[in-house]
Amino acid sequence: MRTLIISDLHLGSASDTDLLRRPELRAPLLDALSRVDRLVLLGDVLELRHGPPRDAMAAARPVFEDLGRALEGRELVITAGNHDHSLVEPWLARRGEIEKPPPLAVEQILDPASVSPMLERIAQWALPARVSVVYPGLWVRPDVYAMHGHYLDCHLTVPTLERLSVGAMSRLLARPAEAFSGPDDYEAVSAPVFAWRDAVARDGRTGDALNGVSMVSAWRALGGESTADPGVGAYGRHSGRSAGAMALRRMRTRALVAGFPLAVATLNRAGLGPLRAEISSGELRRAGLRAMGEVAARLGLGGAYVVFGHTHRAGPLPGDPVDEWRGRPAAGTAGAGARLVNAGCWVYAPAFLTRTPGESPYWPGTCLLVEDTGPPVPQRLLLDRTHAELRPPRA
Repeated sequence: MRTLIISDLHLGSASDTDLLRRPELRAPLLDALSRVDRLVLLGDVLELRHGPPRDAMAAARPVFEDLGRALEGRELVITAGNHDHSLVEPWLARRGEIEKPPPLAVEQILDPASVSPMLERIAQWALPARVSVVYPGLWVRPDVYAMHGHYLDCHLTVPTLERLSVGAMSRLLARPAEAFSGPDDYEAVSAPVFAWRDAVARDGRTGDALNGVSMVSAWRALGGESTADPGVGAYGRHSGRSAGAMALRRMRTRALVAGFPLAVATLNRAGLGPLRAEISSGELRRAGLRAMGEVAARLGLGGAYVVFGHTHRAGPLPGDPVDEWRGRPAAGTAGAGARLVNAGCWVYAPAFLTRTPGESPYWPGTCLLVEDTGPPVPQRLLLDRTHAELRPPRA
């Protein structure tokens, strides 16, 4: 069976950076589907943190209708991530309402109608494709496991808002990440955080602190402000700032950079660590891979290829240090660790791109092709597009 995997569509993004909502940019994906038996959407399919679910669903409907026609009679598999966790939250809540449920396995294959109304509607839009839901992940074949990857935030050493939130919940519940041994542990500390953020967005648009813009701006400042175009903001909008405003922004940036190590030390003393103050592009990559390797070991995935998204950083790509993409062996075993593979994203975020199209590992449009044997193979479908072609029309 030939399986194509894509991740982090973020359909319904308030910034219009979700590329698959644009027919001309989903055309290469639809063409690729003619040569596969199954498409897996690996979480953060919808952007449910920017505003009401109805907005994301409206943006997603044409995409699912096109996917359904392209996959006629074949399989569309959907799982959830942290930005669309409420797709599976109703099912997770129901399984323990009457009596204590069995431990959450690494793969549950579910009928969309049994999971949530949103997934039931998505399955109807995607007809005549056959839609199934998996959570938290899927065994694509016996040696390839795919999940969104949001569990890695529990082990991340980068002080993102998500990392701090699950760290605080872990401390509150007295469930330290170093003792996790299965999906139930991860869900216990992350689901309450996701539920709160989903609830905030349910009735109106959220501000920059919750929808990700502030975090991206902070990484730009701490990492050296490398954007694709001068004067282009984190989500493609031209700033139009005056010289005075730019000078004030530079002063704030210097203050942020100077105070960051002290802030990280304070968080570590508060028991929310271990966190590191380094925010270079290399450390962002290494931290994410270390954390995902830890998840794979604690879920007992052995030496399988573990495909994930979440960090938006495709890989391994040519030139990547191969050893960084290997997880640690599970405790008490002599086998090798997981072989990590990231599916990238379909979101245009110039804060993480270089001027040269396709040069950055964060360049959108990556798919992973999984054949019956061999490693997952990256297919980068938007390498021929320019910044101007990917930039949101209103930018």
